[in-house]
Amino acid sequence: MSEPRTFREEPVSFVRRSGRMSEGQERAFEELAPFYLLDVPRDVAFTSVHPDARLDVESVYGRTASLIVEIGSGQGHAIVSAASTRPDDDFLAVEVFRAGLARTMLDADREGARNLRLIEANAPEVLSTYLPAGAASEVWIFFPDPWHKSRHNKRRLVRPGFPTTAARALADGAVLRLATDWEDYAVQMREVLDDAPEFERDFEGEWAERFDGRVMTAFERKGIAKGRDIRDLTYRRAPRA
Repeated sequence: MSEPRTFREEPVSFVRRSGRMSEGQERAFEELAPFYLLDVPRDVAFTSVHPDARLDVESVYGRTASLIVEIGSGQGHAIVSAASTRPDDDFLAVEVFRAGLARTMLDADREGARNLRLIEANAPEVLSTYLPAGAASEVWIFFPDPWHKSRHNKRRLVRPGFPTTAARALADGAVLRLATDWEDYAVQMREVLDDAPEFERDFEGEWAERFDGRVMTAFERKGIAKGRDIRDLTYRRAPRA
């Protein structure tokens, strides 16, 4: 008799919410998803990725180009802006909230961003198996859920073990960019990545300079309005042995 399958060994960094979709959001999934939203083979959960599934990057985008991946793309403001102004690069948004995916598709369609695709999936599974090893030239993690209550810290995306997952998807010398408005999470991110042999700092001093390619989003405005400082971090994938 085979062993029973577990649901997930690691806690996810999100709580999946459901709600009624607006007419515009429904239209996005009906009309735009066939082009923008990747059809991902699932494993044990709706947001999971089957461990045998692999993304054929060149086939999906129809060319060979630098691939920039945003984890937790939210409403898509940052990645749609980047994709529409950087037509020579390819972009991949990873998000689990359907309203955000719908907004991203609608805005991408309006801006004519044909170099963008979306995945509705748990990000660590995308990074650890679905993307080909070394496929990404950049990975962005902007304002991830801080899970600020101590008992929930274990659900943070950037925690021990995450650097190895992210490093697999990044090419040697590729960039990992992070930003948060929660000081203790910023410190945790820095400690975790400083301890990771797969990464090297790409900044001097305590924090990196603000990434020029990150447009101001609702999350950033909210943090600033509450008097929280925005902290950036930038790391590079160390050469593989």
